Amino acid sequence: MICVSLGRSRHARMIGEHQQLVEQGAELVELRVDYIGRAVNLGRLMDNRPGPIVITARRRVDGGRWTKSEQERLMLLRSAIVAGAEYVDIETDIASQIPRYGTTKRIISYHDFEGTPENLEDLHAAMAEEDADIVKIATMANTFRDNVRMLNLVKNAKVPTIGICMGEIGMLTRILASRFGSPFTYATYSVDKKMAPGQLNWKDMTRLYDVKTIDQETELFGVIADPVGHSYSPLIHNSAFFDQKLNARYLPLRVPHDDLHNFMDSIDAIGLKGISITIPHKERSLDYCTQAEASANGIGAINTMVFHDGERLGYNTDYRAAMDCIIEMLERKDAPKENALQGVTAMVLGAGGVSRAICWGLKQRQADVIVTSRTEERAQHLASEIGCRVVPWEDRHNQKVQLLVNGTPVGMHPNVDTSPFNASALNQYMVVFDTVYNPENTLLIKYAKEAQCRVITGVDMFVRQAAYQYKLFTGKDAPARLMRKTIKQATNPVQIH
Repeated sequence: MICVSLGRSRHARMIGEHQQLVEQGAELVELRVDYIGRAVNLGRLMDNRPGPIVITARRRVDGGRWTKSEQERLMLLRSAIVAGAEYVDIETDIASQIPRYGTTKRIISYHDFEGTPENLEDLHAAMAEEDADIVKIATMANTFRDNVRMLNLVKNAKVPTIGICMGEIGMLTRILASRFGSPFTYATYSVDKKMAPGQLNWKDMTRLYDVKTIDQETELFGVIADPVGHSYSPLIHNSAFFDQKLNARYLPLRVPHDDLHNFMDSIDAIGLKGISITIPHKERSLDYCTQAEASANGIGAINTMVFHDGERLGYNTDYRAAMDCIIEMLERKDAPKENALQGVTAMVLGAGGVSRAICWGLKQRQADVIVTSRTEERAQHLASEIGCRVVPWEDRHNQKVQLLVNGTPVGMHPNVDTSPFNASALNQYMVVFDTVYNPENTLLIKYAKEAQCRVITGVDMFVRQAAYQYKLFTGKDAPARLMRKTIKQATNPVQIH
């Protein structure tokens, strides 16, 4: 079950949105009365309520907006119990001052916005003794290990427990709450009204992740990145799972740069079957594979890992997808497919994971490869490992090339008014490939079209690499057309709200 949090300054707005939520199928709504700007009128909020509620009046120290006296707050909570609210949220330090009455259930809560205490079990035990129907612990996740500790606490608890890790690192604890035994999880009503760090909105929790139907049999996949909130991978993979009626979910997994080891130690505890890997983990993740395909070893980076019978299998679908796109564009009728790139001079902008994959693929197919990066040391390192030429970043416009590849994030939303390459250096004999997919029509792609270049967009590559991953994850062919339609709708500026 999802409890949707509502925080509005006016009674009428809160009542109206409560009604809308129930009409949309919400089973439980938290009324955050600390958001109401004037004296709280419980009668208006409760007398004709359309569905069950949690009454919460959160202090500022606990992340709320209550500005009146503590005595008034305690009186309000007692009044909500007398009036018959289904649930009342009571912080653990005041629980003894608010007696049980009637049928109202007591949520005994604790919040820590700095970190996740080491003594979680002791804290939980003390809270359970405060005549708790539900124990709710919400702490800040600073490492992926905090998620595992919190979910294990929920799973092993004798009293019904809601355990949430706040922040982007902790989002999976909200999505997987019911799988580990929480009576419900929390969501916010709208994108712009987050009540706590990392809280997901009602629409995403119900449509994108369909959290209510996640069970012990649900196969779990995800993308590790830092940051991860901008990723469209959950959208296209979950859309594909739903289309093919698979009991599977794909999660956003924020793993900080220095926390990869904690994540890799957590895979079994979370129950992950496979992951997509992106910035900044593509190269270091290779070290955690028990096996990796030859191309992944050659590239020195992976973007996919599948977990099977204790094995960690590494793949690079960036490489496969990029080569498919390029060969399809450059294929000559007079040459066999495997020789399509022989003699082609290609310049790759950037020296990160995706550039590394593309450089290796081009070199394997006997193209003449130039790499250039704003960080020349990285370019030199990549070139020495793969065997290609380096030119300084400031000399990139002076090279005569047939294929230009942008492997940098320059031009990515929201910085859409930048290009890594000048329009004046493009000509109609070039193929321009931009790996940025949001937006699809980057400034570089616009320049290329104006210069009558042939173009390959980031959406082309993104869909292909995701389709390869999907096959590795599920053993089934991906619904590529649906994936393409989904990503195009999501990245079209007209569709963004």
